[in-house]
Amino acid sequence: MPTDIPSPEGDAAREQASYREHLGAELDAFLSEQQAVLQEVSMESLPLLDAVSALAQGGKRLRALLNYWGWRGAGGAELGLPAVRSGVALELFQSAALIHDDIIDRSDTRRGGPSVHRRFSTAHSDASWHLDGTHFGSSAAILAGDLCLSLSEEMFAAVGAQAAHGTPARRIFNRMRTEVMAGQYLDILEEVVGPTHEPERAVVRARNILRYKSAKYTTEHPLTLGGALAGATTELLDWYSRFALPLGEAFQLRDDVLGVFGDPAQTGKPAGDDLREGKRTVLVAYTLALGGPSAQEAVASGLGREDLDDDGVARLRTLMEDSGALAATETLIEGHTHAAFDALDQMPVDDVTRAALRSLAHAAVTRTA
Repeated sequence: MPTDIPSPEGDAAREQASYREHLGAELDAFLSEQQAVLQEVSMESLPLLDAVSALAQGGKRLRALLNYWGWRGAGGAELGLPAVRSGVALELFQSAALIHDDIIDRSDTRRGGPSVHRRFSTAHSDASWHLDGTHFGSSAAILAGDLCLSLSEEMFAAVGAQAAHGTPARRIFNRMRTEVMAGQYLDILEEVVGPTHEPERAVVRARNILRYKSAKYTTEHPLTLGGALAGATTELLDWYSRFALPLGEAFQLRDDVLGVFGDPAQTGKPAGDDLREGKRTVLVAYTLALGGPSAQEAVASGLGREDLDDDGVARLRTLMEDSGALAATETLIEGHTHAAFDALDQMPVDDVTRAALRSLAHAAVTRTA
């Protein structure tokens, strides 16, 4: 008897694996072309592209995969080149966002290795170059991130007519980039105004930052982008948003919880790093809103301190649990997750696309890294 019985889940997994291969090959070919360009400029400029390539080769590919299934759910051809190239563009945009985010957060690690700015500052130290190595690292990483943005635009333009000026896909791609920059600014603004600024509105502000800095570009924009490239109807794009936006918010909320309570062996970042970096997450906002004056004082004195030791991290963790902030965040994650899966159940797509999206959504909200 045959053991490999066809199923939507099995078909989705096989097609997704093939898409990953095509995506990787397209990315490698594109970066090889860029290497030739930089070689003409100077061999000394190649470390910029090396840093981009190292970062772009890693990650979960969530954005590219959602983009692909948005394409397929709207009737796009299996392994269609527009979906491959737009997936590469999204991965490069993600790399740019990570590079710049790590500079802003002064984070030394990314995906278990050195962040890009740390990579360059280490090269400065190893070579015993002149002037300030930290400044060199940040400056070089800014340029690497800008290069990523440029390459992302170049690859998206290579999609062709579906991505031309004035098309639905181009409008989504442009809006995604603008929203991320605005959300990132709101994030750093929230840090500098201080934890005690309007604590009663902290949750509202934190959720707005989460939506525009992370959630929409992680899930909603990639899915709707793929759909728009395939000519999706307005109704289908609306269903995509109903599913993907709450999924993106649940995904980012889970990321924020892992940033405080996650296992460093799995997250690739030191325990409590988000607290030392001063990230004003929804988890922190709930602590301020629910914990009262004593909690506000503890957060104000500990959040954003680079010298915050393990005991200090443990005290803030306990405060988050005792105040009900962790439980409130988990409740919010659960609500968003239910909303996403309810929308997915009703979405007018084929069984293979639904199975693929269900698998991606499950992995996004239950991850430990």
